[in-house]
Amino acid sequence: MLRIGTSGWNYPTGKGTWNGVFYPPRKGRASSVKGFDELSYYAEHFDTVEVNSSFYGPPRPEVSRAWVERTPSNFEFSLKLHQQFTHPKMYQKAALGDLPDASPEALSELSRVTEGDVSRFKDGLDPIANAQKLGALLAQFPPSFHDTPANREYLAWLLRTFRDYPTAVELRHRTWSDKVGETLQLLNAFGAAWVQIDEPKFTFSIRQNYLPNVKGFAYMRLHGRNVANWWHHEHAEDRYDYLYSKEELQPFADTASATDEIVRKAYLYLNNHFSSKAVVNAAVLKSLVRQPITGTYPPEMVERYPELKGLVEVAPVTASRTFF
Repeated sequence: MLRIGTSGWNYPTGKGTWNGVFYPPRKGRASSVKGFDELSYYAEHFDTVEVNSSFYGPPRPEVSRAWVERTPSNFEFSLKLHQQFTHPKMYQKAALGDLPDASPEALSELSRVTEGDVSRFKDGLDPIANAQKLGALLAQFPPSFHDTPANREYLAWLLRTFRDYPTAVELRHRTWSDKVGETLQLLNAFGAAWVQIDEPKFTFSIRQNYLPNVKGFAYMRLHGRNVANWWHHEHAEDRYDYLYSKEELQPFADTASATDEIVRKAYLYLNNHFSSKAVVNAAVLKSLVRQPITGTYPPEMVERYPELKGLVEVAPVTASRTFF
């Protein structure tokens, strides 16, 4: 029941776009291959994906239903909670673009979570859950979310509010691991998985042992180790410009395999999405845990990433499917 995938499947712009690498190049706003569907193509290669778009806006029910229809019956989605629930300052900053004259008090009130906000997110989530394609709900908190009485109370409220869904919580500040017993007690009370993460480590970074905390499911995210561009970068995507070596992935493959023996379900997502590097590492991880690598890969991608040679099936270049 170990599922390996990437964080997001749609990266159409920027230097690190997937178009012309894992996907065909684009001509304007459309793919150069007529009728090409990124999600359906992605689902030929992986059986799960972590949805990033839900962080920037609650998914609309009709969009969720379309995702369900475009993927196989055994495919699962894990959705990231909307930023209003986990990143109120970021949400306020985004709202400031639409409301440039809003006062700090008005912005604070705007970011306050209401029952309507909860219902709106659940409405977009339920088509996936009802189709039994929901992997987990991811509550990703920023490093600024410290272990304080107020934050513990809010986290308990959040877990209580979404307790009908399998929920994974990503905490990044070491104050949570400094009081590991209390943190585990809170998460375990709701059957929530403590997300195990790999990213550059700093003095305030959380310390983890990569072991599951509940038997229901486990959740791991690999963000890359681009220390130089982690805090200082020209574009946000630069932070995730990192390709794990096979040697760096082996410990995570070993941990994931051991975890799979303990829990009912385990999810491992690659977030080093720059230029499809997450896809490369996900394929390598599948080989390390002895899972079949499905789908075909563009020959140009295999040339760019020699790590894939001998692991994946290379797509034939035909008149109907020429990637470059």
